[in-house]
Amino acid sequence: MAVGRQGLEGLSVGARVEDAGPVTLRPCAGWLGRVVDPMGRPIDGGGPLPRGAAARPLRASPPAAGTRARLGPRIDLGVRAMDAFATCRRGQRLGPFAASGVGKSSLMSMLARHADCDVAVIGLVGERGRELREFIEDDLGPQGLARSVVVCATSDSAPLMRRDAALAAMAVAEHFRDAGKRVLLMMDSVTRFAMALREIGLSAGEPPATRGFPPSVFAELPRLLERAGPGPEGCVGSITGLFTVLVEGDDHDEPVADAVRGILDGHVVLDRRIGEGGRYPAVDVLRSLSRTVPGCLEPPERAILARARRILSLHQDMADMVRLGAYRAGSDPAVDEAVRLAPLIEDVLRQGKEEGGTVAGAFAALAAAMAGPA
Repeated sequence: MAVGRQGLEGLSVGARVEDAGPVTLRPCAGWLGRVVDPMGRPIDGGGPLPRGAAARPLRASPPAAGTRARLGPRIDLGVRAMDAFATCRRGQRLGPFAASGVGKSSLMSMLARHADCDVAVIGLVGERGRELREFIEDDLGPQGLARSVVVCATSDSAPLMRRDAALAAMAVAEHFRDAGKRVLLMMDSVTRFAMALREIGLSAGEPPATRGFPPSVFAELPRLLERAGPGPEGCVGSITGLFTVLVEGDDHDEPVADAVRGILDGHVVLDRRIGEGGRYPAVDVLRSLSRTVPGCLEPPERAILARARRILSLHQDMADMVRLGAYRAGSDPAVDEAVRLAPLIEDVLRQGKEEGGTVAGAFAALAAAMAGPA
């Protein structure tokens, strides 16, 4: 019998299994605005997909390290908290880390709508089936979908399909990168990709090593993530990657999160308590960082960022004392300044889903906030 990638129903010991060969895709510009499965089949009811001239395998090697282009200039992501506190360069890889229900989908929709890119490729790995249309119609909207390709495998899909959703999204992004486009690749989530790999590895007889994850999972993660980034030397296209990590129980040191954080070029932490306090996107700017910030900020911007971090950090340290009345105003000028300015900085970080922005605008707003009330 021939076994497809949808499941193993009907398979028994002694059955003949036929290998259909490696999966390939033929993406092209006609895929923009469409939703496809990992096999390149449309699932949006929009009719047949056009086929590109060249077949592209799901698995590919990243550009050779010695001949790979360097990161490009900084990119406007359109989210003030990220533009100011985790400034991103073109071709960089960032990881939003969050537990479920903290606003990852809303953050992705803001990036897809407002980020400065030519094409957005969105990989939804293990997504809830009912949420696909909600994400496309409500969060992404016509403006975001028009320049996007969405690759989706829902949570009830076979683990091979969920794994291949991540690989297919990367292959589509590589197609547009090689065509000279500035690609923003958003994958939600790397954790579900790792869970699919765990199912496959355990089914193949691998021993569970770290919290139930077999060793092959941690070998596969860099093979996927290293494919994002700048193209080969001379290629004007790039893949700026945002790979969300679903942390279980807000444990940011669990194995997948720890491994991914070591591969990426920075991380953005979404905190449930910030969201519960009513500030969205719920980015914890003190725990977020971009490893490329020193190379993409001007000296005045670095000074603004350093001062904002000091103010927010001091305010966080003294919040309980102020709340309990244990601190008396005038005892420490730095604390007085933090108590006065931290709420104004928080207002800058608060942003509606429809709002866009730039890095320069984010720093201008920060500088105005730290100048104090008019």
